[in-house]
Amino acid sequence: MLSIKKMRQGRFENWAGNVKKEGCTPHEPQTIEEICTFVSQVYEKGGMIRSVGAAHSFSPVAKPEQHLVSLHHMRGLLDVDAVTQQATFWGGTYLHEVGPILARYNLALENMGDIAEQTIAGAISTGTHGTGLKLTSLSNQVVKWGFIDGQGKLQEVTRSSDALSQSLHLSLGLLGVIVYVTFQAVPLYELQYVSRHVDVADTLKNAHLITQAHRHAEWFYFPGQKKMQLKTMRQVEPSNQSEPYIQHQIDQFIENTLFQALSTTCKWYPKATKWVSELAANAVPNGRKRGLSYEIFPSKRQVRFVEIEYAVAIEQMTAVLEEIHFVLKSHPFAVHFPIEIRVAKGESGFLSPTQEQDTAYFAFHMYQGMDEEPYFKWVHTLMKKYKGRPHFGKMNELDYEQLQQAYPQLPLFLEERQKVDPQGVFLTPYFKELFQLT
Repeated sequence: MLSIKKMRQGRFENWAGNVKKEGCTPHEPQTIEEICTFVSQVYEKGGMIRSVGAAHSFSPVAKPEQHLVSLHHMRGLLDVDAVTQQATFWGGTYLHEVGPILARYNLALENMGDIAEQTIAGAISTGTHGTGLKLTSLSNQVVKWGFIDGQGKLQEVTRSSDALSQSLHLSLGLLGVIVYVTFQAVPLYELQYVSRHVDVADTLKNAHLITQAHRHAEWFYFPGQKKMQLKTMRQVEPSNQSEPYIQHQIDQFIENTLFQALSTTCKWYPKATKWVSELAANAVPNGRKRGLSYEIFPSKRQVRFVEIEYAVAIEQMTAVLEEIHFVLKSHPFAVHFPIEIRVAKGESGFLSPTQEQDTAYFAFHMYQGMDEEPYFKWVHTLMKKYKGRPHFGKMNELDYEQLQQAYPQLPLFLEERQKVDPQGVFLTPYFKELFQLT
């Protein structure tokens, strides 16, 4: 989460610590009017604004250049419609705050990711997603956006097939400051979660059947190991049952305290990664738990890392895993973090990584402070072979040529960006270079 103390000192640092910026002018607006006035002033005088969310992206998408805007004071529920089951939140609301608020109205989000520290505006602007072949990303659950454009004007857009909606679907903060969004919610529900060991061979054989049979399915592949962790979840009716406290404590100890100690060992002695990967694969807890959806979706991430993630067509999922296993079983890289594999339904949106295709996501991690370059370089090369689309909020090697190939509707997105921000108020040097804009 963004350090408010550092921000107030004009310093930006993301969660992973790999993106930093000094000498910014901080802004903490509390009203829409404040933002409109501020943006219009920057528009008239010239300058650049970046709304930084919770600073949980691993790429420079949230990196400010001059003016740093935090919506930390613009949080909470604005309105809820019990008939349509639609709820409107301030854009600065953190995802971990959304579930408990909706539960008061017997509502919930249809799907969430496994981290809930991001702000709503930041999460939908970068394509944050969970898993489930019949489910889509957080962005796709938005039915209305309220944003301040590059001239300081409030625009409200209801989702349709128009170009502005398709651009707002995943906007990278380039269309304006998203001040509120309306989600299409669903009735409150519980999830039953099951974690178990499976073999790589079993996954290669049955992955398609598993994704079809479960509301949620995700795998964790431990580099070079034959054992994987499979997590599945199914929807169940609320029953007021909760996860046993002792099981919660065991899971937290294994996933954070123990893994932190092992990761520190790997940092100082990289040759230990092979042993740690094997130990982690065997230490995966087998068990089950249940609870309200917002209690089960997220996991606490106390062990810091950097990450890249690629989206590939679902038909390529087993081929990608098979090649990963073939290479990593010889342990050519000092890496012990598991590779996370998730799935999602295709969705529209000019910059959606799914590009309307059912998708498998592969996320690769490296412990903070360890050398990720050789490993990540191999991943980038591998994923080009499978026409993978990198997650905008994760570390990547994107350039304009790759964007044009991966996103045929990129010109339409850039046209909309120009319309709502003609002066380039929200264009930082990173985006100017990425989109070859002057």
